[in-house]
Order: sequence, then structure tokens, then C-alpha cells
Amino acid sequence: MELITALLGALIGLVLGTIGAGGSMVAVPALVFVVGLYAKEATTASLIIVGIIALGGMVAHLRAGRVRVGSGLMFGITGLGGSFGGSCINRIIDPNILLLAFSVLMTIVAVSMLRRKSVRADDDCADEVGLRASFRSWRGATKLLALGTAVGFMAGFFGVGGDIVLVPALSLVMAFSMRVAIGTSLLVIAFNSAVALTFRLGLQQEVPWEPVIYFTLAGLIGAVVGSLVAGRVRSQLQAKGFGVVILLIAGYTAVQSIREL
Repeated sequence: MELITALLGALIGLVLGTIGAGGSMVAVPALVFVVGLYAKEATTASLIIVGIIALGGMVAHLRAGRVRVGSGLMFGITGLGGSFGGSCINRIIDPNILLLAFSVLMTIVAVSMLRRKSVRADDDCADEVGLRASFRSWRGATKLLALGTAVGFMAGFFGVGGDIVLVPALSLVMAFSMRVAIGTSLLVIAFNSAVALTFRLGLQQEVPWEPVIYFTLAGLIGAVVGSLVAGRVRSQLQAKGFGVVILLIAGYTAVQSIREL
């Protein structure tokens, strides 16, 4: 079991480091269906696992110049209220309903990634321009606040660092280049995961430390490898591969959840 747990942890790190998203989509089903945790325990554990792995991957991307720290922190701060709300709602939702909703969300994201036809080329200056543009009008500031809140809500509700919408949001709304969006998203994931975890622990939710440690240590190695891959593989290929993997996980999670209803 320890070997399987380590391999799954490495997979989570590889996914996060390569495409800046999808880590918790692997972590939550793996913790439930492989390790045997309850859904709410799994979502809490995923915040620790994905948060630490994302931080490790972010450092590797930062060294390559693909992280905008100020912009990422600003985006994360706007999600504080949403993270608190999501964590509170998580406590009152049936675990199987939670997993079923999670699978629906994964399917939507997977389909959108598979339908993507092109990815904008990298531009190291594009993200700073996009950040300034976001605050030139009330409309831009409102959009940034709404996106940050939505990402924080998903971090609290699903145990996801908002990662499934982060890269598209940073790329489209804030005009980040694809690779910079991936690197910066890891910072936001780590930030939102830490905030959501604080709320969860404040609500006295227990943490299953043994699988968390195995997943995290292996995941850090995978994250470093993934960050190296991200600098070499075409962004469009990354998006397609991500879509296929997440679609398969969504189908398996939905079937298991429906059986338990």
C-alpha cells in the first residue's frame, strides 16, 4: 500500500508541476478509493498534500522565471471569503453528493481542455500588462474579485486549491502567458490550500497524517520533475493530456459515488 500511495503522490506532483492544475482531482479520489478515507477526511488531507506539493513545484518554476509572486498573492487574497464559505458548506453536504458534484466539475473542465484548439504563445511581459489592465476600471476589478472568490470557494468546498480554473483565469482574465499562468497558479493553489486548511482545522476536522506524509514526499519529487517537463512540452499537448486523465477520473468517481447513494 505504501508503494501505491507513493506512486499516486508522485503522479499528483507530476500533474501539478506540469500543467499547474489537477492535483486534487487525483488526490481526492485516490485518498477515498485507494487509501480508504472518508470523503471529508480526503478533502482535508488533499489540502495539505496539494498545498505543500504546489509550493515545492512553485519554487522550481520561480527559478525559471515563470512565477509572478505579487500577482499570485493578490489573486489568492481575494479568495479568502469564498474559502471560508466553501469550508462551512462542506460540513453539511452528504459525502457521496460531494464526490458526485466533484466528478461533474471534473467532466466540465476535461471537456473544455479537450476542445481547446490553440494556446497563446508565451510572453514574459503579458502578465504584468494584464494585471494593470484589471484595475483600470471597476469592471476589471470586479471580475478579478469574483474569480478570486470562486477559486477560494472551490478550495474550501471540494478540497481543491481552485486549480481547475486557475490557469484559464490567469491566462484569459489577467493576460498571463500560458507557462507563467502555470507557475503562478501553483502559488495561488498553495495560498488557498493553506487558508482552507486553517478553516477546516478550526472546525476540528481530523487529519490522517500517515497517507498525507507518503503522498506529500513522493509528490514533491514529482512536482520538480513536472516543472522541468513544463518548460519543454508544448502547452497544447499538456492541455489535451490533462483533459483525458481528468475525464477518466471523473467517470470512475461518478460511478463509485452513484453506487453508494
